Amino acid sequence: MNNNDYKKEFYERLYRYALKVIKFVENLPKDSASKIIGNQLIRSGTSIASNTIEAKSASSKKDYINYYRTALKSANESKLWICLLRDIGKSDKKESDNLLKETVEIANILASSILTMKGKK
Repeated sequence: MNNNDYKKEFYERLYRYALKVIKFVENLPKDSASKIIGNQLIRSGTSIASNTIEAKSASSKKDYINYYRTALKSANESKLWICLLRDIGKSDKKESDNLLKETVEIANILASSILTMKGKK
């Protein structure tokens, strides 16, 4: 598999992740805390995919890296929202843990990519 195949596979993974986030939020209770935190999770969770896609049209390497940094920040933010929803009992623990695991894996890939792009790996 060449580098372009890996990138395509990663973009598809991020798209599937965004869909999972949306479905996860749709299954939350309809109380105010769930709505507010769920909205935040949708924003941060879908931002990961949108920023990596946006990086494709970056005007420079620095710009490209900045999009990835923003995606990483969104992944880290998403971890918080998922944990909050799990720990206040608003979401299914197993479902939350699975989504959290996927979020951590994506954040690790983004962090590793940033280091590689900066020549530090």
